[in-house]
Amino acid sequence: MKLEGLLKSLPEVEPPKKKLNFKTKLIWTGAVLLVFFVLGMIPLWGLDPNAVSRFETLQILLAANFGSLISLGIGPIVTGSIILQLLIGAEIIKIDTTTHEGREMYQGMQKLFSIFFIVVENAGYVLSGALPAAGGLPINTAALILQLIVGGFLLLLLDEVVSKWGIGSGISLFIAAGVSKSIFVRALSPFKDASGLRVGAIWRIIALIAQGVPGEALWPLVAIVATIVVFALAVYLQAVKIDIPLTFSRIRGFSIRWPIKLLYTSNIPVILVAALIASMQLWGVMLYNAGLPILGTYETQQTGQGVRQVPVSGLVKYLNPPTIRTLFVQGLTRDNLLSILVYSSFMIIGAMFFSVLWMKVGGQDPSKVAEQIFAVGLSLPGFRRDPRILEQKLRHYIYPMAIVGGAAVGFLAAFADLLGALSRGTGILLTVMIVYTFYEQLQRQHPEEMSLIAKWIGGKR
Repeated sequence: MKLEGLLKSLPEVEPPKKKLNFKTKLIWTGAVLLVFFVLGMIPLWGLDPNAVSRFETLQILLAANFGSLISLGIGPIVTGSIILQLLIGAEIIKIDTTTHEGREMYQGMQKLFSIFFIVVENAGYVLSGALPAAGGLPINTAALILQLIVGGFLLLLLDEVVSKWGIGSGISLFIAAGVSKSIFVRALSPFKDASGLRVGAIWRIIALIAQGVPGEALWPLVAIVATIVVFALAVYLQAVKIDIPLTFSRIRGFSIRWPIKLLYTSNIPVILVAALIASMQLWGVMLYNAGLPILGTYETQQTGQGVRQVPVSGLVKYLNPPTIRTLFVQGLTRDNLLSILVYSSFMIIGAMFFSVLWMKVGGQDPSKVAEQIFAVGLSLPGFRRDPRILEQKLRHYIYPMAIVGGAAVGFLAAFADLLGALSRGTGILLTVMIVYTFYEQLQRQHPEEMSLIAKWIGGKR
């Protein structure tokens, strides 16, 4: 079977035959979100009851829930997308995404890569012992692998449902939902932990002050303040842009401004870098358990919940940065300093790389943007109407904005993680950017409905 035939034979969600209204998209998005939360509550049959999650902080970024059908979340899907982009960027796979056939080929290849990594990563996760089968029985091992593959495939289809029938993309929606849930639980949960205090930071602060130990209330307060700071910085970066003046060649005296944002490729670079780090953590423990400690070594530690494998050397160790509280307790040790430098460098350089790569793969490079501007009859004032001149002008802005924007968002993500907010700092940053992207998309596609919502929120009649 030829590659084209194989790609066309892959399961696909049928797109709508007509344009969907705002209400219908909202219903589909809400339904997918409900199914996503249900999948996260379905336990795996055959799992060792003593199994303990090893990647709590990464679960948020992967939209995962350890011990459920979506124990690896979107990790395999995003890994497939990253590998495909790297192969296209290196021109090992040549796809012209500017044509309709090329875009169809790219989407088909992306799905094929995602399915491959759904099978490989989920199977490897079980076989490596990261998700141990009860009693080590072969039937339980096979059942775990099958359940995880089904859960990963369902997430892939749900992502496609959202992209065709809902708002935005499913991957972004799942990340935002997981982070929002984490923030809500860690801020307002009324349940008590092993120390007898409420899990929610707000209730914990009140309880600690009432007990006469206001010094202990400092850390949950820092977490709340850090969350607010990350939100504010993310919103500010979203608003930074450069406006290029353009004129209509057929309408004299009428001009517009074409905005080029600092975050030119939006939240894509951070999603890809965060997913890459998460995948490296997963592969690290799988390779270590298989006797190949390429990414680092682990040691078994006893916790209140059970036995846990913790990275103690190698790259996987230094990709877990300390929070400000850890630095306060342990001090700026050699390991902590090295971890901060490695993690920050990985986030910043990785975000810059993926920003430029996504700009090219996603058709946002200067030549494609110049073609779009030229096609609607716009040109630079004071220059003759030539797409090459426009492309040269755009090149002075788009490449620097993509590189600087990637570096800025990578730095903010690393800074947010070091602050130790209510959720993973990178997750909070992603959520703000995702919600902002959803808002912009709705503004473009459904301006009337968004105007009514804005008036209702503002209390106007």
